[in-house]
Amino acid sequence: MKWIALVVGCLVLLVVIVALIGSTLPRAHVASRTLTIKRAPQDVWPTVTRLMSESSVPVDILENDPPRRLVSKVKDSEKMFGGTWTVTVVPVAAGSTVSVVEDGWVANPIFRFVSRFVIGHHATMDGILKNVAKAFGEEASLSGE
Repeated sequence: MKWIALVVGCLVLLVVIVALIGSTLPRAHVASRTLTIKRAPQDVWPTVTRLMSESSVPVDILENDPPRRLVSKVKDSEKMFGGTWTVTVVPVAAGSTVSVVEDGWVANPIFRFVSRFVIGHHATMDGILKNVAKAFGEEASLSGE
């Protein structure tokens, strides 16, 4: 019985520590990633928008200017996190750059900790951009902050 109490006590202490650290993190964050791909914007756009629409996060489209810019906002019904994603596709000599900028927030301090240190603010955008590169048979080399 002592072992169970010890394990439960350690788990509670861990949750408290994570919550305390999370509460010191800023609620808002900005994260971005850029992918350069050897395709024209009009070729890349359908793949980018299809992959973005496969997300399970409900969003409203604020701006849609194919094949240049897409701005989406997490629906206000979502209470744990939110913000906007701005996707731009810009022609360059080698093809296109696809950039994703997340201007987001995370409400719960525990989720804030997980988002920052476990999952990372870039996880979803990295996955989408890697899948864009994969769809065209290219290696994904991402940059950003």
